[in-house]
Amino acid sequence: MTIQPHSSAWPADRVAEARAVIADVAHHSDLLIRLACKVLAQHGETPGERADAQRLLVVIDARRPVQRAQREDQGSAAR
Repeated sequence: MTIQPHSSAWPADRVAEARAVIADVAHHSDLLIRLACKVLAQHGETPGERADAQRLLVVIDARRPVQRAQREDQGSAAR
């Protein structure tokens, strides 16, 4: 089994996909929106884009019930 090298376009592709999810939040799950926000908060092109993604992540996180949020956060920490 050989490991294929990642292309240099990989980060740009992920940021583009994250932007597409954020642009159409009404048609995506909260989990996918959270993932897109995390990508943009870390890899966004401008400080404004990163800040907007962080703000949206706060809003999405506030919608999660406490017990579900704790389960999901514990699952993320275990990885």
